[in-house]
Amino acid sequence: MDQEREAELPVCSPWPPLKDRRLIGQAETSELAGLFKVLASDTRLRLLHALAKSGRLCVTELAEAVGMKPQAVSNQLQRLLDRGILKATRHRNNIQYRIVDPCVLSLLELALCPIQEAERRT
Repeated sequence: MDQEREAELPVCSPWPPLKDRRLIGQAETSELAGLFKVLASDTRLRLLHALAKSGRLCVTELAEAVGMKPQAVSNQLQRLLDRGILKATRHRNNIQYRIVDPCVLSLLELALCPIQEAERRT
């Protein structure tokens, strides 16, 4: 990824380590569970990765990237939009999608870590 593309990706705000924070409450755990439910989809994870790699893509580009029909991709994008993870912007005749929640990018990076470490060890 070139420097120009990296500059356009959002960055997650720094927070204290978990061990230094107060114990999360019921409202926060419900919110967190809701986030994980939205992310607990092979398709949505692949769409997010495609957007992380490319920055902005329209439905047909995303459908091609993940090998699905545009209507199916559109349905999955709606879940990510509803959650505030993505933003849709009209660009000429297309609607382009991009990740606007920087913490989701950080979460995906961290979530891949144990998988890649396990592969590396085998």
